[in-house]
Amino acid sequence: MNLRKLTEADFHSIHPRLDEWWGGRLMSAMLPRLFFVHFSHTSFVIEKNKGEIAAFLVGFFSPSVPEEAYIHFVGVHPEYRKQGLGRRLYRRFFEKARQHERRTIRCVTSPVNRTSIVYHRQMGFQIVEGDCQQDGISIHTDYDGPGNDRVLFIKGLEQD
Repeated sequence: MNLRKLTEADFHSIHPRLDEWWGGRLMSAMLPRLFFVHFSHTSFVIEKNKGEIAAFLVGFFSPSVPEEAYIHFVGVHPEYRKQGLGRRLYRRFFEKARQHERRTIRCVTSPVNRTSIVYHRQMGFQIVEGDCQQDGISIHTDYDGPGNDRVLFIKGLEQD
C-alpha cells in the first residue's frame, strides 16, 4: 500500500464515506474541504490501489503554538483495520512534525469513542486532565460547545 500526501481531490473519496466508516455516527461535518486544501502538506493517505483509500490522517502544525502539531482526524476503512495503517500514518506525521521542530502532538476524541481512547493510549498519548470523570476517563465538558464533551490527548515526541 502506498502512503502519500493528501490532496484536495481526495475530498471526493473520503468525505462521503466518513459517517459509514464511523458506524453511522455523523462525522462528515467535522472534516470540510478546507482541511484538504490548506493542510495537505501535513496530511496523508494510504491507498490500496490508485484511488482506493484505505486510511487517512489530517493534521497540521499549530500557527499559535510553534512547538505543537495537531492531529485533527484519522480514519481507517473498516476492511483495513488492525493492519497497522493508523500506526503508519501517525509515525509519518510524527516524523514530519520532528522535521519542523514540533515537540508535542495534541488531539481530541469523543468520550463515546472508546476504541479511539484505547488506541491513543497505546500510541503513547497521555490524557489531559479535564474537569470531570466519565467511566474512569477524564473529560473536558462542553469542550466543543454545549453537550460536546471531549477527551484531550498530548504526546511528547521524545516519547516516540
